Amino acid sequence: MNPLRHVFSAAAVATLAAALVPAHAQGVIKIGEVNSYKAQPAFLEPYKKGMELAVEEINAKGGVNGRKVELITRDDNANPGDAVRVAEELVAREKIDVLTGTFLSNTGLAVADFAKQKKIFFLAGEPLTDKMTWQGGNEYTFRLRPGTYMQAAMLVPEAAKLKKKRWAVVYPNYEYGQSAVAAFKTLLKAAQPDVEFVAEQAPPLGKVDAGAVVQALADAKPDAVFNVLFGADLSKFVREGNTRGLFKDRTVVSVLTGEPEYLDPLKDETPNGWIVTGYPWYGIQTPEHKAFFLAYHGKYKDYPRLGSVVGYSMIKSVAAGIEKAKSTETPKLVAAFKGLQVDTPFGKISYRAEDHQSTMGAFVGKTKNENGKGVMVDYTYFDGAKFQPSAADVKKSRAAD
Repeated sequence: MNPLRHVFSAAAVATLAAALVPAHAQGVIKIGEVNSYKAQPAFLEPYKKGMELAVEEINAKGGVNGRKVELITRDDNANPGDAVRVAEELVAREKIDVLTGTFLSNTGLAVADFAKQKKIFFLAGEPLTDKMTWQGGNEYTFRLRPGTYMQAAMLVPEAAKLKKKRWAVVYPNYEYGQSAVAAFKTLLKAAQPDVEFVAEQAPPLGKVDAGAVVQALADAKPDAVFNVLFGADLSKFVREGNTRGLFKDRTVVSVLTGEPEYLDPLKDETPNGWIVTGYPWYGIQTPEHKAFFLAYHGKYKDYPRLGSVVGYSMIKSVAAGIEKAKSTETPKLVAAFKGLQVDTPFGKISYRAEDHQSTMGAFVGKTKNENGKGVMVDYTYFDGAKFQPSAADVKKSRAAD
């Protein structure tokens, strides 16, 4: 027997076998994810669990287009420069197929700009500034959560019903806080032209001097307060506000406070009657949410937070986009995401072609101190599709894209 013929035959068989395996079935789909895990654990630990649950479910069903999904995460130290550095490392060293994540708005914008420069698909899960999809939006960046304009638009009708003239605002002095206050002021003035903003406190993120902030707001004698603080800053603000009587006979409208990540730690200090956006996981009876809750609780023996929903829905969105595109190539994925529909624990959402913003909504309700625990009551789910600017307005804001 000719040994060369034997070698050639073996090589030919190997080549033929490889050719018979569909290209898309070779290797895994690598999802690179960048986030502020050490800086914002209350939101991002449940968020990571949500992502991992989604990956587990996707892979249990055979993956996407015959390929399993692998999640590779990196911490950005809540710093835009570090966020770009680890995003670069994910692309260059890990050879990721898609880029996802970010929490803080300033890090989100930095990674969005990186995605634009490197021409790689980026799905931002959490950063809420409107610049993510509007003024600073770009071809490669999409966003899942409703941004500051959308959440303000959900809250303003409730705020206007109060017929309060003198408002004070308090917010963390960085991109998210500034964006939220700008949207609230614009929308409330449109709904109630005689409104006045009589005090403004903007402490640095994570460094609130709550006593001084609360006293400054109280001295202005506002009729109502718009609050954008979250996390540890919120807890300190609530404690001082309760102690100094800031909330007595004064309505507070507050973004994010109804999310269990921020409401649960308030415990018996929870104020009553704040109008908030949030996530009342204990009362949502839709089939899609029940299925998500049971799967999450079954895996982690814990209840989901809003971060859990965001992480889960973000990975499900990536999988749906890749499945529709039949590819992880950036141009095909960008095209697939325009108009993409995705099933989430909040129901079906879609990603708008004109601004790459999803139609995910939020729950709006009131806080209640129930036996020493903060809960949301009188809540309603607001469909994000009803709280977005027109296509014409979006076109004007994205003129530089």
